[in-house]
Amino acid sequence: MTAPLSLERLRSDVAEVLAEEPGSFADDENLIDLGLDSIRLMSLATRWREAGYEAGYLDLAKEPTVTAWWSLLEGKR
Repeated sequence: MTAPLSLERLRSDVAEVLAEEPGSFADDENLIDLGLDSIRLMSLATRWREAGYEAGYLDLAKEPTVTAWWSLLEGKR
């Protein structure tokens, strides 16, 4: 069972796929600039879909920031 999605978990998930420490990047920082690629983005979308959030790859790719994703995911629960 995965933990419920929270802003803290979202940051942690992103940090994990980027091999960074949570808090080492700003919530409004472009994650593509930090090395997020399509494979990592698909893995995050799958992870969050399994937690009950319906945001697909294209939804997330439009605005690749933690702030935008949290807003999007909260609206799609």
